Amino acid sequence: MQSNNPYFTQPTNPYYRRIDLPAGDLHVFAHDELFHAMGNKVLEMANNNLQIPHIRYMSYTPDAHVGVGTCIGTTAVWGAEDGFVSPSIVGSDIGCGMRVHLTNLQASELQDVKLRRKLVKAIEKRIPVENHARGYFSDIRLEDVLRKGLHGLPGKYVPDAYTPRKATSLTHVESSRFHFDEEALNRIPEPVWHRSHRQLGTLGGGNHFIEIQAISLNEENRPIAESWGLRDGQVAIMIHSGSRAWGGAVNQYSGSEVVKTMHRLGLGTSDPKLVFAPLGSEAGQTYANLMYSALNFAVANRHLMAFAVRDAFKETFGAQAETRTLYDLMHNYACEEEHDGEALFVHRKGTTRALPAGHADNPEPYRETGHPALIPGSMGTSSYLMVGAQDGGRNYHSICHGAGRVRSRNATKQLVTVDEFAASMRIGREDEIVVNHRGLEAILDESPQAYKDVDRIIDSVVNARLADVVAKCRPLAVVKGV
Repeated sequence: MQSNNPYFTQPTNPYYRRIDLPAGDLHVFAHDELFHAMGNKVLEMANNNLQIPHIRYMSYTPDAHVGVGTCIGTTAVWGAEDGFVSPSIVGSDIGCGMRVHLTNLQASELQDVKLRRKLVKAIEKRIPVENHARGYFSDIRLEDVLRKGLHGLPGKYVPDAYTPRKATSLTHVESSRFHFDEEALNRIPEPVWHRSHRQLGTLGGGNHFIEIQAISLNEENRPIAESWGLRDGQVAIMIHSGSRAWGGAVNQYSGSEVVKTMHRLGLGTSDPKLVFAPLGSEAGQTYANLMYSALNFAVANRHLMAFAVRDAFKETFGAQAETRTLYDLMHNYACEEEHDGEALFVHRKGTTRALPAGHADNPEPYRETGHPALIPGSMGTSSYLMVGAQDGGRNYHSICHGAGRVRSRNATKQLVTVDEFAASMRIGREDEIVVNHRGLEAILDESPQAYKDVDRIIDSVVNARLADVVAKCRPLAVVKGV
């Protein structure tokens, strides 16, 4: 297939190409058809990003699509000593990420559509889905969560913390706490604290969701799956959310300070929405510190929702229903990492870190196998549990973060009918994917038709030798915010 892009280079591997843009090299990990479908705008945005001083590396995963200032699906790397930090390459929802919990139930126990609806209602009763609704965790001090992450939660919300055989809440996570200069917290106005406190344990709108799924193991990686505690037909809980109002406030405040620094230093590109500052500058340090506080909020927020879902399962299936953390990770963040003995500052916007077996940065429970990489599909399609491949280091162990949008929200509303959406959710059938919104028009812009084919995204990741599939997760029910 030929391209109209003047910077196109014919790949030697159909799942990887290096593109020589005027400002530098862009690495793309995607099958030919997925790459060409991205369009030239993603390359224009990459060229702007590559103009940020001292950038070492930049890549796109196969789910890449146009974002604000930077494409979703971007990995960008600087040296820790002379690096830059960019709110645009972190993304607006700082710390947005995934969490998966495993249950002791089988999908056969959720065959009854009425039972799945009962479970969805029980979840909705505990987790507000309206964007500005108040959460149910008013006894938690926001300051403790921002400073300490999961370690700032009261003990009653971490019930397994003192039971070593079952303790997964604090150990089976990418990071349970980010340390930072806490003086930066004083820069956020008081009204933001109040609004953010109300949103602890809430879902938010857009592409955020809570999904009940049935696991199917990949035979080639069955030993890894079983070591993680997975089994065929097992019911799992997948949660996708981020830092809510706190992360938004960090972007608003720090972004304006970063822009001032750019003007003072004479920095910029043709895109005014691409903002960045030297990591060592006052504005860069302030943003980084506040970003870490938002990462602490995000992981605690997903944890609290999982805690609430646990209670919903017990209400629906009885006290014997159990859930435990498989893993929690982020796909919108930046932090210092060591690669080949060098300290680097790595940005990931809509990309997931997927470490292979034996990597020193794996949490101890996953040191031997590599940790689970949690990749959601679009609503109505399967999600995936993956593990990093040894060759993934050439992309700084970054893989996709989902299916990736193929059309905007407005375009989806214009091109997709409610009937088409309902058919993709199998409404009215025994295998209906139960959704909390009876009026599907409220979430039409999140229909499967708005997204790329997640199976093709995963195929690109596997064939680019970045990660391997451990299990596939079929949706049974989903809770969406508005």
